[in-house]
Amino acid sequence: MSESKGVLQGFKEFLMRGNVIELAVAVVVGAAFTNIVNAVVKGVINPIIGALGSQNLDNYKACLTDCDVNPKTGEFTSGIYILWGSVLSAALTFLITAAVVYFLMILPINKWKERQAAKRGVDDIPVNPTEVELLIEIRDALIAQRTGSPSGPSGPSATAGIIGAQKTQQ
Repeated sequence: MSESKGVLQGFKEFLMRGNVIELAVAVVVGAAFTNIVNAVVKGVINPIIGALGSQNLDNYKACLTDCDVNPKTGEFTSGIYILWGSVLSAALTFLITAAVVYFLMILPINKWKERQAAKRGVDDIPVNPTEVELLIEIRDALIAQRTGSPSGPSGPSATAGIIGAQKTQQ
């Protein structure tokens, strides 16, 4: 029973991590955003391209071999053809999606992170030593001069500790 609680607890922790929740939100927002981009491509981009020909980019095809075309519908009935209009539509949808995501989401977030880092950088400047720390350094330097020992791990602080211990014993 404790193992199942451990598994369920682990699953709960996994779900409650920030990155899983953020990913779920991103998927939902991405799905809604896809509808917007598709509407822009179909309502704005396709008509602009349609000024040159058909508004439906799926109608743009190229025949690689001898193709038979139905005269009434304009559809290919046989042969090998490439649907380059569909590829163009998908590429335009991708470029529009990438541009909107970059300019409306990534760029502002990066600028915000830079501002936060600049604010944090001011806080990371080392603080000047306090009076007590300066006095300790001066004392250690004076002790090192008197005893002639180099400052280091066995230098001033160790000597100061010995001198302090001798004074308390007297």
